[in-house]
Amino acid sequence: MSQTDRLRRLLEDELDDCCDADVTDRLAELESLVDAVPTASTSDLAALSTLGDETRHRLVRLLVAAESDLCVCEITPLVDVGDSAVSHALSDLTDAGLVSRRKEGTWRYYRATDRAERLLEALDATRGDRR
Repeated sequence: MSQTDRLRRLLEDELDDCCDADVTDRLAELESLVDAVPTASTSDLAALSTLGDETRHRLVRLLVAAESDLCVCEITPLVDVGDSAVSHALSDLTDAGLVSRRKEGTWRYYRATDRAERLLEALDATRGDRR
């Protein structure tokens, strides 16, 4: 059974008892609303879930605010976790496409990606809407 068929059946069950609405018109209206909502990609959802961890979330915010690339030794004193936890979190953020990494000799430098900035802006806007 398709999504439209399930929705039609639900509307018929619900609307028959409560009002005189035309199920076909209401279904078309609801389908247009669904079509207007952009679908998040799997990678967008993965990136969002990556920010669910407090350390990773703090690191992304720090990197977005930074004026230049930062190495782990510069980041660690700014958060309350050890070098290993910072490195692991940065690796997860890199895998999610929220942080980019460049290597210079034995040092690795990190910066937030545009995607991270857009995601944080969207989260901040959503948080602002609920207030």
